[in-house]
Amino acid sequence: MVVNLLFGVAIFGYAAYTLIRFVNKSKQGKCATCAMKEGCQTACDSSKQ
Repeated sequence: MVVNLLFGVAIFGYAAYTLIRFVNKSKQGKCATCAMKEGCQTACDSSKQ
């Protein structure tokens, strides 16, 4: 019973953490979340202006 409760808390806690992280990154815009934002020469340059 206790083990099931711990698994449930871990699963829902991770889901909440992932959802909050996704929302925060989406608020930063397209290029803030891009893995190639440092070397991107196309879309990110036009969004900085």
